[in-house]
Amino acid sequence: MIGRALFGRDPQVARTRRAAWLDGLRAVAPALVALAVWGLVTGVAMVKSGLTQWQAVGMSLLMFAGSAQLAALPLIAADAPVWVVLLTAAVVNLRFVIFSAGLFPYLGHLPLGKRMALGYVSGDISFALAVSRWSTQPGPARGSRERTWFYLGICTGTWVVWQVSSIAGIFVGGGIPASWGLDFVAILALVALVLPMFAGAPTIAGALVAGVVAVLAAGAPLKLGLVVAVLAGIGTSVAVDIALDRLAKS
Repeated sequence: MIGRALFGRDPQVARTRRAAWLDGLRAVAPALVALAVWGLVTGVAMVKSGLTQWQAVGMSLLMFAGSAQLAALPLIAADAPVWVVLLTAAVVNLRFVIFSAGLFPYLGHLPLGKRMALGYVSGDISFALAVSRWSTQPGPARGSRERTWFYLGICTGTWVVWQVSSIAGIFVGGGIPASWGLDFVAILALVALVLPMFAGAPTIAGALVAGVVAVLAAGAPLKLGLVVAVLAGIGTSVAVDIALDRLAKS
């Protein structure tokens, strides 16, 4: 479908789409190495948690949510109740509600089916890159074809790299020696992905609170400390954002 749209019958429209799509790929390219490392480690973790290789592949393709996957894996390995696993994954992914609200002014003109498809391939990196570009740099009008295809270019890069690296970790990760310190490399990759997203007082405050709560609640049963930390971080970010908005209006 994407290929047909990029090389359609109307040469002018196809060129416009290709240019915007390639621009999105170029924008996300610097983050793809770190994302590949993170995907590789996630693939290894899925198999080591007790999932079969094909179960892990299904999880990667259906969820496309690394943080939620890694949050759910220890619970699956510990044979936690299904409701706990689902609740944890849902809470970790609550940030996508905020992402959706942030993207709506730019992509809300699309039909529901296309918005849902973009929602599936969306991630932290795609949201941060797109909204940062659109809010700070002049460009095509909101709702334009260029914006849609720029975002799709970012999402194409992140989805393909994540799936390839994750599936590689699933099938060949068991042969990686522990001496390589892949877990530590994954932490560095995650830091490289997350740090550029720390912009603004609400984000920084929420991250700090979530980090402190996660450490303090690390011993909570069924890993529920992570759920508490995510909720505390989101609540803090929202509260700081509301407070700053009120100060600006006063």
